[in-house]
Amino acid sequence: MLDMDSTTTPYQEVRPHWFYCRRADDNMSWLPFSREDSDKLEKACNTVGDEEMVVAVEGERFDVNVKERMRYPVYWEQAPTEVRRCTWFYKGDKDTRMMPYSEEFSKSLEDAYMIAVTLDEWKRKLDFPTGETVILHNPKLIMEYQPIGLQDDWVSSPSEQTRPRTVKRGVDNISVEIPDGEPHKVDHLVFMVHGIGPACDLRFRSIIQCVNDFRSASMSLLASHYKRAQQKGQVGRVEYLPVNWHSALHGDATGVDEITLPSISRLRHFTNDTLLDLFFYNSPTYCQTIVDTVASEINRLHSLFKQRHPEFHGAFSIVGHSLGSLILFDLLTNQRNGSTVREGVCPGASCHLNCNTLEQTLSTLGLQQYLETLQAESVDLESLALCKDSDLKDLGIPLGPRKKILSYVRKKTGAVHQAPDFQITPQATSESSCDASSERTPPESQFHRTQSITSAVDYEYFDVGIGQVSIDYPQLAFHPQTFFAFGSPIGMFLTVRGLKRINLNYKFPTCKGFYNIYHPFDPVAYRIEPMIVSEVDLEPMLIPHHKGRKRMHLELKDSFTRMSIDLKNNVLGSLRTAWQSIAKLPVAALPSLEEGESTLKTNLQPMHAEQPEQPAVAMGMLNEGRRIDYVLQEKPIESFNEYLFAIQSHLCYWLMLMLMLG
Repeated sequence: MLDMDSTTTPYQEVRPHWFYCRRADDNMSWLPFSREDSDKLEKACNTVGDEEMVVAVEGERFDVNVKERMRYPVYWEQAPTEVRRCTWFYKGDKDTRMMPYSEEFSKSLEDAYMIAVTLDEWKRKLDFPTGETVILHNPKLIMEYQPIGLQDDWVSSPSEQTRPRTVKRGVDNISVEIPDGEPHKVDHLVFMVHGIGPACDLRFRSIIQCVNDFRSASMSLLASHYKRAQQKGQVGRVEYLPVNWHSALHGDATGVDEITLPSISRLRHFTNDTLLDLFFYNSPTYCQTIVDTVASEINRLHSLFKQRHPEFHGAFSIVGHSLGSLILFDLLTNQRNGSTVREGVCPGASCHLNCNTLEQTLSTLGLQQYLETLQAESVDLESLALCKDSDLKDLGIPLGPRKKILSYVRKKTGAVHQAPDFQITPQATSESSCDASSERTPPESQFHRTQSITSAVDYEYFDVGIGQVSIDYPQLAFHPQTFFAFGSPIGMFLTVRGLKRINLNYKFPTCKGFYNIYHPFDPVAYRIEPMIVSEVDLEPMLIPHHKGRKRMHLELKDSFTRMSIDLKNNVLGSLRTAWQSIAKLPVAALPSLEEGESTLKTNLQPMHAEQPEQPAVAMGMLNEGRRIDYVLQEKPIESFNEYLFAIQSHLCYWLMLMLMLG
């Protein structure tokens, strides 16, 4: 207890380090800034005067107001957190890590410590107004004793009531991992869009927390795989920014909470927050809200990032998880570039037919006699663009003039709502759409649809496809380099909309790369490649482990599979050879050239069967000819759970069978 040094060391001022507070589930923890950020904050603290000074920290994702001692997020909405200049720390019995004292309390401790070191007088007792007592036994042993009133109510033992706290001076004397500073250079910016509900994983974490994990994993992989290139400044870092659209959709504006039943409130609240997003996306009103929110948030983050990083000249990518991937897929499909904007079509978010009046338009079409009919219903050019065939039919306009008007409107506004490749209409049974489908379908359809048997749907309204609402798709302020879909139901939604397969020539107008990444046990993930190459059964590409190998249980599984195939081939080969030696007729000692070639091919055939080669298949232009579907490696416990589920299913089946048989 009295581990004192034999020689007196001179007093040295403690080196402060800056921490920030993080609250989660009523738990408070203090995390350190990197040394680079801490030095910037300390420098600003020493030079600050009466004016407020703001310091950008953590890759410029947060701003710290040094005077207020508060940390504010830059790119997303989040409550500000407290920042503290820390020099003294304590740890109680129930604490898992050292906690910093307040700056005022730390200053009092530092003054007492300086006097004790200078005068070499220890065993000093400090009484604070709040009731705490700190005893400086020696430079290495300092304890804090709390008053009885501050102890927990359920503690009754006298020994527990007087149990002290351990006090440490300086961040160098505590066990805390100080993170390394992030590289200033950013090579790539990734926008991440979440799926249904406010929670993004099984731990019910928000999109901000999940994106922070992506960023941390990216930094650790850069440090382990590109350490030398990073030290030389050849490689920067990848920045990830969350895109939140859930908060803009849910609330009192939808009116769903007013009609929700009061029973099983927790389950109904969970359903309204999660599964309801799927119905919202298939609603014309709320689908427009979702798409507008996603696009405007991405553009806002893009503009803000460019303002804070004017030296950035890297690429952009977008990531969508679950429903977020479908939103991005529809958004990218309806983007426009210089080659897809048609002549006479406005490039903005809204478009009018042209500057002509309704009378001039009808004169151009030779239909001046219907001007009074349209004016009687207060129809102008904008409302004419919203009219369907049934609307014009109700006004008494014959079939021929109706088709002229609709054709003219489609030519002027056809590229506003979607890219030309999606303007494909299934064949309808009504008179109004019997020849409109051939008129609207492009010469070379990129998406092939199955024949629909539903005649009640007005296909003139569904410009994008069966079940997909027609909305105004906003444009992104940049061209993404790659689109990553995580656990995506895109394939299922395209199939439900009536798409049978995707043409090999189809590609996103403004995005070159597309990867569909999923976990093998994800219940909502679907493949994309079978819709492009349906005649070949291709296995998805297995994503290698970051250490450059397969997981152990997958290696064992492949080894057992190869052993069973080899054993089967050897047994069948032995039986085939024995049967051929018994049944074959006498032949010449030297076979002819043709027989020799056939025998050589027969002998080599089992070798090719043992080591099949992946067929060379054209994957189309959706990912510039590269593979699209990539599957993750499951963990051993996940495979074990799958086997347990299969065993439980078989046991339940046999139990039900026994019960039915009596």
